Amino acid sequence: MDLGLYGRTYLITGATRGLGLATARTLLDEGAQVVITGRKDSSVAEAVAALDVPERVFGITADNADRGAAERLVTATKDRFGSFDGILISVGGPPAGPATAVEDDQWREAFEEVFLGAVRMARTAAAALEAGGVIGFVLSASVHQPIPGLAISNGLRPGLAGVAKTLADELGPRGIRVVGLLPARIDTDRVRELDELSGDAEAARARFSALIPLGRYGTPEEFGRTAAFLLSPAASYLTGIMVPVDGGAARGW
Repeated sequence: MDLGLYGRTYLITGATRGLGLATARTLLDEGAQVVITGRKDSSVAEAVAALDVPERVFGITADNADRGAAERLVTATKDRFGSFDGILISVGGPPAGPATAVEDDQWREAFEEVFLGAVRMARTAAAALEAGGVIGFVLSASVHQPIPGLAISNGLRPGLAGVAKTLADELGPRGIRVVGLLPARIDTDRVRELDELSGDAEAARARFSALIPLGRYGTPEEFGRTAAFLLSPAASYLTGIMVPVDGGAARGW
């Protein structure tokens, strides 16, 4: 099936590794043009080099928590490629820890980065998109069910899902779609770090894999293909939805 991505332009934040990078690679493989962002010059440069399509990928160093980042990134995307068709808003996972141990400053910092930065990015993108455009949020399985030891994520991700659903209602009449992706145990650096916090990463992986109907962790590439489809014109009648990318781990419909 042709996803209709050839010649379209997407902005992907937090795309120097893991899920964002895998999505960028799939979009490029399907003929799209991509702007990727990250917080460090070195990681952005390495990601652009790894994608190895210099004429269709551009990297910008930016932090979602920076108040001026959203406008700068959307403007740079349009200036670079002459078009802007969608955005995938991905941020790093907030610090792990139980709710009883997370301090106020940690909540505030995470709110600026994970929540407000993403909302600002979506609002800015919405103002620049035309009919057929799409806004995607990379959220978490914590949208539907709290994850032990990840109190901040459990608090902020469901709120972002609510914002995404609200934006889908507001932007639908303009022909702009809004979707969310809910990854669970995908084999990324972030998930490996979480497994290591248990004190026995191998045992943690085995324990979580046993709870997944497919019996294994997902790969970034599997997530990237799902994200590329949802961002593509092939998914033109999908909006306001939260799509689990979890191998069947979620038990709800």
